[in-house]
Amino acid sequence: MIYRMLALNIDGTLLQTNGKIHKSTKEAIEYVQQKGIYVTLVTSRTFASAKKVAKALKLDNILITHRGAYIAKEIGKPIHAARIQENITYDLVRLLEGFPCQIRLVHENYSLANKYKLNHNLLAKTVFTTGDPVFYSQQFVDSIGDMIIDEPANPSSIEVYFEYKDDLIDVQEAIQRMFTEVDCKALNELRLDIVPVRVSKLNGLLYLAERLGISRNEIVCIGDDSDDIEMIEAAGLGVAMGNASVEVKRAADWITRSQNQQGVAYMVKEHFRKQQPIEFLRKMNIIK
Repeated sequence: MIYRMLALNIDGTLLQTNGKIHKSTKEAIEYVQQKGIYVTLVTSRTFASAKKVAKALKLDNILITHRGAYIAKEIGKPIHAARIQENITYDLVRLLEGFPCQIRLVHENYSLANKYKLNHNLLAKTVFTTGDPVFYSQQFVDSIGDMIIDEPANPSSIEVYFEYKDDLIDVQEAIQRMFTEVDCKALNELRLDIVPVRVSKLNGLLYLAERLGISRNEIVCIGDDSDDIEMIEAAGLGVAMGNASVEVKRAADWITRSQNQQGVAYMVKEHFRKQQPIEFLRKMNIIK
């Protein structure tokens, strides 16, 4: 099979546990681009954060960010942007404010969170390590509900960090029952992400691939998290990182090394070294 696109998750895939990209990974991305493979990032991170990673990789392509809700090459010029409507955002926030949790509205230009302090460190491990650049505005207020009465918001997603796992279950059931305009996914027993209906990493990837004239069978996808499973299963070659969960590994066609063992670089060298450059394949009339 000839592959024309490489789709990469960021956290747990491209990045080592120290938050850095290994030199061999950068070299592998450069190598595969020289062969004419379209490389994109598919991430739950904000566009600003993903763009920062892309710059480190010398990657100047369209990125799939906000879990597929915001697809763009440049900020402010999306080729696709899905948002939660202002009135739905307000109703969701009012529902969430009845529970002990931190709420974070995530937009490509800013995030807005309440000042609730969790008794565990899940938030610290998640929000404050997303790699958002210093120019990305992160505002904290006493009440998001009160704030968005006067300044309505239409975020790409809402991240919720609960104090108690039973509350997450109750809220997820309530949202699924009351709101047809959004989907929600529990990333773990204390974190719930709310996105516009039909938004996912997979749908974002398929949207971009169709725009580029690339079939899903021509895509190699590498990931490690539960929200990568759909696109790993759908891709022509789905790859799980060595540090991925058993569930993710079961969905994959191939398992590479872990993030600290440069799993992306290893996979690229093993598979793409055997494939001729895309331009050569076109000249030989092997592909169009």
